[in-house]
Amino acid sequence: MIDFFVHSFNTLSHGLLGYAVPFLFVLTIVVFFHELGHFLVARWAGVRVLTFSLGFGPELVGFNDRHGTRWKISAIPLGGYVKFFGDESEASTPSAEALAAMTAEERAGSFHHKKVGPRAAIVAAGPIANFILGALIFAGMALYYGKPSTIARVDGVVADGAAAAAGFKIGDVVVQIDGKPIESFADMQRIVAMNAGSALAFQVKRDGAIVSLTATPALLERKDPFGNSHRLGVLGVEHKSPAGEASTAPVGVGEALKIGVEQVWFIITSTFKFLGSLFVGNGNPNEVSGVLGIAKMSGQAASAGFQFVINLCAVLSVSIGLLNLFPIPLLDGGHLMFYAAEVVRGRPLSERTQEMGFRIGLGLVLMLMVFATYNDILRMAAS
Repeated sequence: MIDFFVHSFNTLSHGLLGYAVPFLFVLTIVVFFHELGHFLVARWAGVRVLTFSLGFGPELVGFNDRHGTRWKISAIPLGGYVKFFGDESEASTPSAEALAAMTAEERAGSFHHKKVGPRAAIVAAGPIANFILGALIFAGMALYYGKPSTIARVDGVVADGAAAAAGFKIGDVVVQIDGKPIESFADMQRIVAMNAGSALAFQVKRDGAIVSLTATPALLERKDPFGNSHRLGVLGVEHKSPAGEASTAPVGVGEALKIGVEQVWFIITSTFKFLGSLFVGNGNPNEVSGVLGIAKMSGQAASAGFQFVINLCAVLSVSIGLLNLFPIPLLDGGHLMFYAAEVVRGRPLSERTQEMGFRIGLGLVLMLMVFATYNDILRMAAS
């Protein structure tokens, strides 16, 4: 047992040193755009912004802009916050006494004295900014690298696989999956990988005719080039790219933006499918990653090239934006839930109710962080 913990410590300490810089690079970009969303809409709504901080804890360096906002970098680089006039804490919780004592001029710039519509817009702007950042990164990569154009052709069928059972034949070209057009073999792989155990309706072109097939991808655990294990859906087909067959095609700005939005939507829907599989007991909760897991992925992406770091930045941005919209008090989604209750009731929830909600939300977030970090430690120690 002692040897296990010694090995775990050595593995973690060696790995974290190599992962810290790319992890902080990725996290800083994602957090900055999230908080920038809050900041810009707050300014538009006439709310005074007291602080824009990257990180928590003691300030390392900062400056004041002409509007009186303190822009700073803080000592603990795991997140950030925007503090509005009228906030008692970084979590945007108000103080009833301080709000009641404000003058009419002060109330005009107070976040908590704005109508529920502007407040909801300010809160929602952070996750929306994350979605926009992800879409723009994916669009930029499509513009620079082009999009995969390798035909989704079946060049081999694995015996006893899902494709063989469904009736796939060599030479079939997949043109649709569940009504979604398939433009490349990569498109097909992405959809199949996220749908293990789910029946998919395929439209394939065979000898000039369209044939309908139904296949259920099998769940298979595979390792990536870095040795990380992933549970993916596998159809059981082989693809070969003959010499001269184009692998990418250039795209224009409009199509690139479309690709960016589609990628964001794919991440969102895939996340809900994963959560749904956990809820019904088919998913693997050990795949949930925390800060250490993200740091490890950042370091691995950096070793593979800048393209992979930027791609991870986009994926993480969308994931963090989506997580923040979950209706958990303390997160942006929790604030939006309170505002929805305010609209229904015609008045805000009591200060005590909101305080209890934030405590529950903090407990849930801490439990998730501990669980995810536990998974990360086990994976890194085993590698």
